[in-house]
Amino acid sequence: MKAVLGIIGGSGIYDLPGLHNVREQRIASPWGEPSGALRIGDIGGLPVVFLPRHDKGHRLSPSDINYRANIDVLKRAGVTDLVSLSACGSLKDDLAPGTFVLVDQFVDRTYKRENSFFGRGLVAHVSMAHPVAPLLRKRLGEAALIEKIPAHWGGTYVCIEGPQFSTYAESMTYKELGYSVIGMTNMPEAKLAREAEICYATVAMVTDYDCWHPDHDAVTVQDIVGVLRSNSDAVQRLVARLARDFPREHKACPIGSDRALDTALITQPEARDPLLLAKLDAVAGRVLGGKPA
Repeated sequence: MKAVLGIIGGSGIYDLPGLHNVREQRIASPWGEPSGALRIGDIGGLPVVFLPRHDKGHRLSPSDINYRANIDVLKRAGVTDLVSLSACGSLKDDLAPGTFVLVDQFVDRTYKRENSFFGRGLVAHVSMAHPVAPLLRKRLGEAALIEKIPAHWGGTYVCIEGPQFSTYAESMTYKELGYSVIGMTNMPEAKLAREAEICYATVAMVTDYDCWHPDHDAVTVQDIVGVLRSNSDAVQRLVARLARDFPREHKACPIGSDRALDTALITQPEARDPLLLAKLDAVAGRVLGGKPA
């Protein structure tokens, strides 16, 4: 299978410099409207698909993003490996603003979002024990090392609903639980990517210390944007290096991210809802006999 690298740009990342032969494409999704048009091109000959999570101009709050539609259209565009570039707050002293964290675990504290493609009419239970594709994360780490970009290997990302920043009590609780970073967008994104059998990894870009830190008790948007701007060159170099060194053929995921549905479907064929099956043509076509995935 041909490898296609997907990039989701978070806060402050509404375009992808270095993307060549660019065309903008709007892909219809049965799950509703995605965040915006896909920017499809290549970097170093590798097909790359870019989607700004909040849309241009930061039109969408974390709770208003249609995560299902976003993952669905990326799947329809052929994405096999998906990297999330996400601003976050730090919950550890040694993860200073400007640090990139290659997280390996998530804690989901969201409550307003549709978090699965499956449900009544076709039930599926995918494994989320290891939510990050290890080979993709390894490639990100290698790219950061070559480009001399400081990157912390591993950590837990706790995803809150937002759009408000956390209270001091919440921030202290997450810190004492040992979480590494806090953000508002990577859930249910990571869960949906797993259901769609897309390998997923996150570059969590630390912009602040959240409000637990005695010197950072009030997080401001201006502070976050300032750090993101200073990181823009590093982000561009990281993505460019990742793409240039990326294998042109998709490599099987060591933990089976790309075959997550093999053992996930539980609803018997005769009990499955045809309307839901039709919506799953891209996400689950490989196992349902619809559109090849």
